[in-house]
Amino acid sequence: MSCMKKILLLSVFLFAGLGLKAQTLPWSQRMANTAIRIWKDSLPGTNWSYDQGIVLQGLQSVWQQSAQNEYFGYIQKSMDRYVGTDGSIRTYKAKDYTLDNILSGRSLLFLNQVLGAGKYYKAASLLRKQLDEQPKTPEGGFWHKKRYANQMWLDGLYMAEPFYAEYASVYHEDADFDQIADQFIWMEQHARDSKTGLLYHAWDQSKKERWANPQTGLSASLWARADGWYAMALVDVLPYFPVNHPKRAALMAILNRLAVAIQGSQDSGSGLWYQVLDKGGKNGNYLEASASCMFVYTLAKGVREGYLSQKYLPVAQKAYDAILKNFIETDADGQVNIKGTAGAVGVGGEPYRDGSYEYYAGVKTVVNETKGVGSFMLASVEMERLANLNIGKGKTVLLDSYFNNEHHDDVTGKSIPFHYKWEEQDNNGFSFFGQIFNNYGLHTKTLNEAPDAENLKKAAAYVIVDPDIPKENPDAKYIEEPHIQAVSNWVKNGGVLVVLNNDTGNAEFVHLNKLMAKFGISFNLNSVNRVVGRNFEQGAINIPQDNAIFKTARKIYIKELSTLQLNNPAVAQLVNGKDVIVATAKYGKGTVFAVGDPWFYNEYTDGRKLPPDYDNFKAANDLVSWLVKQIPQTKK
Repeated sequence: MSCMKKILLLSVFLFAGLGLKAQTLPWSQRMANTAIRIWKDSLPGTNWSYDQGIVLQGLQSVWQQSAQNEYFGYIQKSMDRYVGTDGSIRTYKAKDYTLDNILSGRSLLFLNQVLGAGKYYKAASLLRKQLDEQPKTPEGGFWHKKRYANQMWLDGLYMAEPFYAEYASVYHEDADFDQIADQFIWMEQHARDSKTGLLYHAWDQSKKERWANPQTGLSASLWARADGWYAMALVDVLPYFPVNHPKRAALMAILNRLAVAIQGSQDSGSGLWYQVLDKGGKNGNYLEASASCMFVYTLAKGVREGYLSQKYLPVAQKAYDAILKNFIETDADGQVNIKGTAGAVGVGGEPYRDGSYEYYAGVKTVVNETKGVGSFMLASVEMERLANLNIGKGKTVLLDSYFNNEHHDDVTGKSIPFHYKWEEQDNNGFSFFGQIFNNYGLHTKTLNEAPDAENLKKAAAYVIVDPDIPKENPDAKYIEEPHIQAVSNWVKNGGVLVVLNNDTGNAEFVHLNKLMAKFGISFNLNSVNRVVGRNFEQGAINIPQDNAIFKTARKIYIKELSTLQLNNPAVAQLVNGKDVIVATAKYGKGTVFAVGDPWFYNEYTDGRKLPPDYDNFKAANDLVSWLVKQIPQTKK
């Protein structure tokens, strides 16, 4: 065989292998790969817009589920095309007062929380200021745009309110939640169709627009994507909404009413939704991709978060299967494409859009339209997150914030807890670890008080990480005898204890080891796997294929950790040379897991720092899968 033929044959096998790998990826990643391929240099359009925002929301969701760095890098690159070092936003015009400009601000909030770069916070604050000055209806509803006087559109709720809610939550502006809730309440009051429970696309408070019904001010049609925008806005706002806020119940009720209407308007034959929701059999109407994805996302996330009944899962599953069948195609190059998404839609403007059935039915569909690409990624991630949801559903994992209780000032100057917290998205946080627990149905909560029999009672798992020493926290709290009794009794009764310590000099050992002695485990006052700079191999540990806990992770990175000494009932689960790295113990009905490093914090699980041959993210998934199986099953 000639050299050229060998090269050609090798190329065929190589590309075939790449194609096979692409086809084994989850649908969310396959669509994400399409997005970063077809919009390699920049997303569509030259101006700051919501079209970019919906694609970036999809990519953010895929990154948080997959820990693949290329998706994060694409989000950052996309925002950096617009955001100056001073926080200015190129092409953004605040005085246009269009809610469409707010959506991409969610990516700014995200980047600021992950990277801590002040320019993103400054840019997000420009958008937040726009909301203070946004023109409003007499009762306080945001106009969709300055040039659309007196008009509220369903689209605007998604464009503005999730950003508004996240900003208020992260930067301590709790008074804003009243106004956030009111936008949804007023929109439903004015736009809901009593017959179907669906909402009309737009409402003109003045009732003067040509498209507006002179009695109600409503547009003429129940356009699918408008209800999709509104529905997604609800499930995206609720995670940030204070649990005890008096208007939270109103939002939950709106979502549940809308879920009934979404199910009721689903086409029974296809499992999808029509462009005009209540005119399924009418000439010219068509099944529409983006709205179908948005409804799947809403129902799946609503169930996962506990806002909606599990009875909606078959609705979402039927629709998602139909989306894959009817709208998703793979081309000759292996690229996944989504067809069937209606192009840009609105009411009023020039040329004039009258909101009639004929107008909506006449909107052409586009392949790989941004709204379809973004909403398909969002829907796919939510469906993927349901796979293991029932394994630990309804149970709680508590994260200690009493023995590990460091504080620092955030960008607003407020002192907040930090270092290994569920909500932290930067290198120090446990946001990826927490999402994995959530994927297995567990609620992630924080224990700010000392553990006792009462507050541990409702926890299935309890995580103690890196107990404080005075150099980190002058008011360091130590594990004392009452805590040892409470925790060990809780484990004996079936609790799953996860202890992630640190290396000597960076954590408390003496008091922690008194607790661990109950389980036959002692953390050595040492520090192994010292790593210089980015010499990652100095922190590499290989995992045998037959490991009882780590079923998929083969090579992991743990730097500067304390090793373990074991006595009965503890057993080693991972050994590196002569060093015991990971150990477990059965104690009564319960289980203990221990390692001498916080290990699963974002810096080494989110895919941004480690080379791709390290499996820390897989290891975190493996561990949670194993931990959930250790929780005793309650009898029904």
